[in-house]
Amino acid sequence: MMNRTIKSTIALVACSAMAFGALAACGSSSSDSSAKGKVYFLNFKPEAADQWKEVAKEYTKKTGVEVKVQTAASGTYEQSLKSEISKGDEAPTLFQINGPVGYASWKDYTADLKDTELYNQLQNKDIALKDGDKVVGIPYAMETYGLIYNKALLKKYTGLKDAKVKSAEEINSFDKLKAVADDIQKHKSDLGVDGAFTSAGFDSSSDWRFKTHLANLPLYYEFKEDHVTKQPAKVKGTFLDGYKKIFDLYINDSTTPATKIGSKTGEDANAEFSQGKAVFYQNGTWAWGDLSKAGMKAEDLG
Repeated sequence: MMNRTIKSTIALVACSAMAFGALAACGSSSSDSSAKGKVYFLNFKPEAADQWKEVAKEYTKKTGVEVKVQTAASGTYEQSLKSEISKGDEAPTLFQINGPVGYASWKDYTADLKDTELYNQLQNKDIALKDGDKVVGIPYAMETYGLIYNKALLKKYTGLKDAKVKSAEEINSFDKLKAVADDIQKHKSDLGVDGAFTSAGFDSSSDWRFKTHLANLPLYYEFKEDHVTKQPAKVKGTFLDGYKKIFDLYINDSTTPATKIGSKTGEDANAEFSQGKAVFYQNGTWAWGDLSKAGMKAEDLG
């Protein structure tokens, strides 16, 4: 079973102010030197909007600095950031950059956070995003992604007389996962499911699960094996065969015929899993909010 951790990274718009605690304020355009400034945070995660607003409220209460939190609609962050960043003095002072790839688009707008209190509070400074000696982003969330499974459905499968495994713990390699997924597909009518895996749609609401998260795995192990510590000139593709194998498995043992996969979205995949139509669902801890709203309980998931 795959299980990798990713970081959400926050950056500051380049300005003269320093970061304080968890937030930073850009200087006001007012000529009044006593102005306290203000903070505008463009939030990436709708599921965390209420918590960020509470943080903003407490920060304002403690410091007197005005804090605005605006949340981009799901799947529209880059578009929203492009629009907001063009507003000059009204642009976000805090925004998210999606690792080195996202940083490439916004490097001209980021401040060096090396001398900030926020950076100094990191217990492991290696997890900060850096450009040479410049600290350009600080992680604010650590999230895990992999294969989520429906415990009840998998238990129902393992109870079959000819099941390939007798417990989830036995699925400890790709070969075991493939054997189980192929067999679930074979017995889907017996299990009351449409497929082993949720649909792997490749539109913008879903493709990041595969072109980013899943693709990170072969790259990670290649870079680790070759001791790569910066952007390489090329990728050898040492482990890309494994990537192809599991994505082929997603397509062949899916709730959706391969010919119709192009019509499927991330919302479809979430619905298929929460409604018990699929046993496995590649996603991360952030999916819990949607699954919970759909009626699933924590004890239902593995």
